Amino acid sequence: MLSLVCLGFIFVLTKKNQQNEQKHKVLRQHLQQSENQTAILRSEIAELRSGLLSIGQRLVACENYAKDIAQQQAAQKYDDPDAKIYSRAVKMVELGADIEEIMRECELPRAEAELLMSLHNKSS
Repeated sequence: MLSLVCLGFIFVLTKKNQQNEQKHKVLRQHLQQSENQTAILRSEIAELRSGLLSIGQRLVACENYAKDIAQQQAAQKYDDPDAKIYSRAVKMVELGADIEEIMRECELPRAEAELLMSLHNKSS
């Protein structure tokens, strides 16, 4: 009788051991899949990081280029005496000066003064 109980106990333990080994095998497979997925995600993150750095560098270069162009335009605006006259004329139009006053103060022909007035009226 004792040997029968021992055999039953051994059978139960063997069955439990097989179940545990099967669970362990499944868990190892899940772990391997998770490690593979983690490796893939790390690789993708590295690629994204590299791409973002490249985009950031290009953005900085574009910003610097835009600043340089803006400075060049500002310098040209103040270097060109005709631009000063037209800037002053536009400012006078914005302040409500009439055509005769603009022609007199800025030494512009009537056609140019009228053009400035009509352009300002369209943009307002």
